[in-house]
Amino acid sequence: MLANPYVRTVILSRVLLQLGIWIRNYAVLLYVTDLTKNDPVYVSLIAVAEFAPIFLFGLIGGTFADRWRPKRTMVWSDLVSALSVGAVMLVLMNGGWIPLLIGTFISASLSQFSQPSAMKLYKRHVPAEQLQGVMAMSQTLVAVFMVLGPVIGTFIFIQFGLQASLILTAVLFLGSSLVLATLPSDTDEPNSGDTGSFKKELQAGLRYIASNQSLRTLCLTFSAVGLASGLTQPLQIFLVIENLGQDKQFLQWLVMTNGAAMLAGGAVIVGIAKKVKPQLLLMVGLLVTAVCTIGLGASTKMGMTIVLLVISGLFFPCIQGGIQTLIVRNTEGAFIGRVSGTITPVFMGMMVIGMFVSGYLKDAFSLFAVYVASGVLIMIGASMLLPLIAQKRSLDERRPAS
Repeated sequence: MLANPYVRTVILSRVLLQLGIWIRNYAVLLYVTDLTKNDPVYVSLIAVAEFAPIFLFGLIGGTFADRWRPKRTMVWSDLVSALSVGAVMLVLMNGGWIPLLIGTFISASLSQFSQPSAMKLYKRHVPAEQLQGVMAMSQTLVAVFMVLGPVIGTFIFIQFGLQASLILTAVLFLGSSLVLATLPSDTDEPNSGDTGSFKKELQAGLRYIASNQSLRTLCLTFSAVGLASGLTQPLQIFLVIENLGQDKQFLQWLVMTNGAAMLAGGAVIVGIAKKVKPQLLLMVGLLVTAVCTIGLGASTKMGMTIVLLVISGLFFPCIQGGIQTLIVRNTEGAFIGRVSGTITPVFMGMMVIGMFVSGYLKDAFSLFAVYVASGVLIMIGASMLLPLIAQKRSLDERRPAS
């Protein structure tokens, strides 16, 4: 797969970009917590700056990604991200930390234009039989930085301070832009038909998803899984404090354990990607995750909790790799940006709803009850894939006879 220059170049740019994002995020987090004496309101604003662009610009960025040439879009997105970090540094010289949040918001917004463009390049230049492996490789990269990112970001901030962290972030973003600039020039691609106004193309993208059974199914599955993820994400700290009786700092070790398992799982998925259908991979990943989620809510033993985190981490790449592969395979090239820019915000939107109600549900019922509800929702999401699997099996049975 890495012999493909498009895959090799995009993966290298994502390495630089991921490293820059983690260094920036932890520099902002640690700087703001130091400055505000761990004020939870201000710390929550950091999460808003990082996640709000996914809701605000996901579909918009995907629509523009379909209108614009992918290489040029990615190069300029990373370049402007680097410039925005430089501008933040200049403003910070006058004191205050609000510009950090603004810079983070701008950079996160630009990624909503860059990510769908990368999907377009994969759609154009990666053979169908390699797509699932490429998607698994991308998820493995995310897992690597889930393990290494917090460590690297914290070390650089503590050793060298905010200014050095931001300078390195800008350099990494710029490096990603320069790496992408080495790609061959974009080629023209037939458009989606409803060309002209931005509004028409956006509406055409939504109609396309509504008329495509596979994409509708993925949207519904992603909605259920997003809501389930939101229910448990804010409550992980209570697994440590209430179920295991540990100090809250112990959470970092559980996160790193889960991330290391994701890395190993991603490596396995890359190896078996050609042999397993993506819809089956996705369903297996969801069912295993559902069982592990319920188990985590019930476990009061350190060993059992770690085992469940390892198992769920090993199977998590099945979910992300399966979904991304299904999106690319079931979407025409002219619509890939809008489809990618719609389905991801659906997941994030439902996750935020889950995060909003999770604390209330824990107070009203119990930690275990919330984790059971999350596991059931994931099972419901998996069950929604059954028509997709049945349809694919029917097509496979007909193919030899034709």
